[in-house]
Amino acid sequence: MLDGGEGTAAGAASATPQPLEWKFSQVFGERTAGEEVQEVDIISAIEFDRTGDHLATGDRGGRVVLFERTDAKDHGGHRKDLEMMDYSISRHPEFRYKTEFQSHEPEFDYLKSLEIEEKINKIRWCQTANGALFLLSSNDKTIKFWKVQEKKVKKICDFYVDLSRAVGNGPVVCSSMSTSSKPCMENGGCNESPFGYTSIENSLPSGGIPSLCLPVVNSHETSLVAKCRRIYAHAHDYHINSISNNRCNSPAEVITSAEFHPTHCNMLAYSSSRGSIRLIDMRQSALCDTHSKLFEEPEVPASRSFFTEIIASISDIKFAKDGRYILSRDYMTLKLWDINMDSGPVATFQVHENLRPKLCDLYENDSIFDKFECCLSGDGLHMATGSYSNMFRVFGCSEGSTEATTLEASKNPMRRQVQTLTRPSKSLGPLPRVLRRGADTSGVDVNGSAFDFATKLLHLSWHPTENLLACAASNSLYMYYA
Repeated sequence: MLDGGEGTAAGAASATPQPLEWKFSQVFGERTAGEEVQEVDIISAIEFDRTGDHLATGDRGGRVVLFERTDAKDHGGHRKDLEMMDYSISRHPEFRYKTEFQSHEPEFDYLKSLEIEEKINKIRWCQTANGALFLLSSNDKTIKFWKVQEKKVKKICDFYVDLSRAVGNGPVVCSSMSTSSKPCMENGGCNESPFGYTSIENSLPSGGIPSLCLPVVNSHETSLVAKCRRIYAHAHDYHINSISNNRCNSPAEVITSAEFHPTHCNMLAYSSSRGSIRLIDMRQSALCDTHSKLFEEPEVPASRSFFTEIIASISDIKFAKDGRYILSRDYMTLKLWDINMDSGPVATFQVHENLRPKLCDLYENDSIFDKFECCLSGDGLHMATGSYSNMFRVFGCSEGSTEATTLEASKNPMRRQVQTLTRPSKSLGPLPRVLRRGADTSGVDVNGSAFDFATKLLHLSWHPTENLLACAASNSLYMYYA
């Protein structure tokens, strides 16, 4: 279908990269020991923009917080350009708080008799223009289009008066304003002529025009202003090219995630709760009721259980930068799909296979319904996803890579580090079907502690051009670089 990905995959597979060594960069909103976290402060969405210079997070309180990168600006140019000029950069990537605004408020849907919470589900950056940032934010009902721009605050600090002319020409206008009431008409006009003169010919004094009182305006510091430019109410339910749940094969099958192709605007993919991914080409039909390709893994009848359909539900999908591959995350695994091969995934990565014996307990406490996100590096050689106990996993997906690293979202990410050597995978260029596994350990971490299902890392985002990961652990935003 697409020819551009083969060369990229083959080139990436020619050299096996070394496992990444992750280091702590920054944390925002770190909580102290014993501090209680408010529900509204928990981060529910995170996204880098296309350049990687800005990062946006949304929380359950309906707020959107923006961060901007500062280390590249300190060197007077983009980091990538400086590296091409062999500029020595020893500092790690740094971000700073930029601004925040209230995106959504709680509301009540009278049509469905349903309370709509303000929680931000998704954030998507749009193309910048004229120095302004544009982004979309969404809750369960409404999508909003925001414009964030710097504006200078202008204030009148003084009045300029030419006193030398004011003495010779009579009274100054601004000081001779009469406060006495004058008869006015209904349209706001005044029966009396200004300055007490009865006609236009007599309105100018014989000595000349009186000196004017001009305001002096000074520009103070700039401030960031966020304005909602458009609101799409009920946008999830009613729009022209809609994808309805009843277009799936079964009423029990629902759409869980959707993503446009990074380079072909006519193509999009969406996943379902049955573990399938459908690729749609809108050149065939503007109404997305049929798919051009279907990606799903054949079910093994012997392994079927009560939890099979639940854990097969895909919670997130991401296109690789070249658009050749799709990364999907279900409850137990990461799968890498080639859009030119719909027989099955080209690689499978076990995220927390050790929890399979505990599926009954996870079902009882509803943890089995947690929706973990996934992300791909800009070069397509690595992928990451979250797990429990505020841990996340990074896998290598190039030829011969054995990387399957477990890290913790804390200031010491290697505290619970697990480096699992797995058998090397074949190149993705010839498009084989490969099975790769992560760590198959017991239901405890490397320190012997049981997994904490209350602390889970659901949301994370990979920088588009560098090995920089942003992870959301409860109300804290952690950043790591390699």
